[in-house]
Amino acid sequence: MPAKRRTFPLGTTLGRRPSRNGTDTTEPVAVPPVVPVPQPAPSRLVDSAVYTRGHRYASPGTLAETYQCLHEQDDAMAWIGLYRPDADQITSLAQEFKLHDLAVEDAITAHQRPKLERYGETLFVVLRAARYVDALEEVEFSELHLFVGPGFVITVRHGEAPDLAAVRQRLEADPKMLARGPEAVLYAILDQVVDGYAPVVAGLENDIDEIETEVFRGDPTVSRRIYELSREVIDFQRAAGPMLGVLDALSAGFVKYGTDEELQRYLRDVVDHLTQVVERVDGFRHLLQNILTVNATLVSQQQNEEMRSLTAASYEQNEEIKRISSWAAILFAPTLIGTVYGMNFDRMPELHWRFGYLFAVMLMALVCGSLYLIFKRRDWL
Repeated sequence: MPAKRRTFPLGTTLGRRPSRNGTDTTEPVAVPPVVPVPQPAPSRLVDSAVYTRGHRYASPGTLAETYQCLHEQDDAMAWIGLYRPDADQITSLAQEFKLHDLAVEDAITAHQRPKLERYGETLFVVLRAARYVDALEEVEFSELHLFVGPGFVITVRHGEAPDLAAVRQRLEADPKMLARGPEAVLYAILDQVVDGYAPVVAGLENDIDEIETEVFRGDPTVSRRIYELSREVIDFQRAAGPMLGVLDALSAGFVKYGTDEELQRYLRDVVDHLTQVVERVDGFRHLLQNILTVNATLVSQQQNEEMRSLTAASYEQNEEIKRISSWAAILFAPTLIGTVYGMNFDRMPELHWRFGYLFAVMLMALVCGSLYLIFKRRDWL
């Protein structure tokens, strides 16, 4: 009789338990189930700092602590950096700094084009940052929203670029610039975004050089790459082009509201750099259009050459067929005659004629010669 199989409840494992007589026995040992520990969500508050006279006064860990530090210092400036914040954080900032509802809605939903809006004493700026990914040979775009007002700067990133930590470190290393207030922070961020366009321009230029080589090398897949690169150039143009209008409006506002003259000079330098970027990107777009036209021309020429080669091959094949057919017809005539004379009949005209063989040979020669002259006159031979 087979032994009865033992069953154990779910959540137990078999372990070795020493018995009283010193031998080991296998017994079920209860093991508590493994419960996954929930990982805390990443903090959406990247950095928050309160500055006085160009130096960091405090580094609050929460928005509430930041508000408290601002209330304690009359001449303080807060720089709050957020990464894809939730609606509660944006709502808290809107209540504290009296942000406009339309600007708050844009900052939450993102997907905005570069623009500059003024709501009372608060500026709302939308920027499109870009970075070139060498591994993928693609351009990645991200949005940056800024709220700039008296005594505060709020940055809301919807992407990995730009590197605002580097901007903060650069300004903190220059207290004199940071002491100029929120406008200095706005200039530094604009400068970082525009400087980030330079590697993108270099990457696109390198891709265009490679495409030109592939076009004249006859790469069959180059058309797809031209199209994809043209799309990236257009997207980059949409990101960088409208920023010229933003900087022009901002420059006019700096003059109108009497912003520090040194900041005005710095901002004009950013405008110059961005103008060069926009001009080069516009040149890339026209160059890609010309490359696409040249590629289409080369492809058409290659197709024409292939068609001519096929036509020539077909013509030669037809000539060979005509030659073969002509000789087949010539050789068929004596075969036919010989076949007739080779039929097994006793009563057949000229069968026992003395000159029958000579007549048959002459008839074969006459027919073959006639066919040869006819085919030769038609250039079949």
